[in-house]
Amino acid sequence: MPKKEVTIYTDGACSGNPGPGGWAAILKYGGREKVLSGGENPTTNNRMELRAVISALEALKEPCKVKLYSDSKYVCDAVEKGWARSWKAKGWRRSDKSPAKNPDLWERLLELLDTHEVELIWVRGHADNPYNNRCDELAVMESKKFG
Repeated sequence: MPKKEVTIYTDGACSGNPGPGGWAAILKYGGREKVLSGGENPTTNNRMELRAVISALEALKEPCKVKLYSDSKYVCDAVEKGWARSWKAKGWRRSDKSPAKNPDLWERLLELLDTHEVELIWVRGHADNPYNNRCDELAVMESKKFG
């Protein structure tokens, strides 16, 4: 049986880096939409971007074929260019031997990427993608809950 095809939009926001942060994700499947969001304090923008992607993929109840839109170069490049898997293989060290940041979140994301068939698509932030813009607004709202 073919996998369900799901479209996901994610974004993370942080006021200060580190500071109060928020994340949001919109999942679209079969004409339905599910919105997820949350936040942490203190945190970083990159942690919130990762948390959005992880939370969205964790919400899927079975292995799916996913088109995931993110404005995070950090997330997209680390996955698409194989950096995250390389960091893991080197004991969470980068090529310059410095510690990779956010290994706890990368570990979980790599597990989810092994479960789902994910195509990551980078989109320009604060541009013309209405779903990405909605995620940004929700993520910023979440970060303000800590003010």
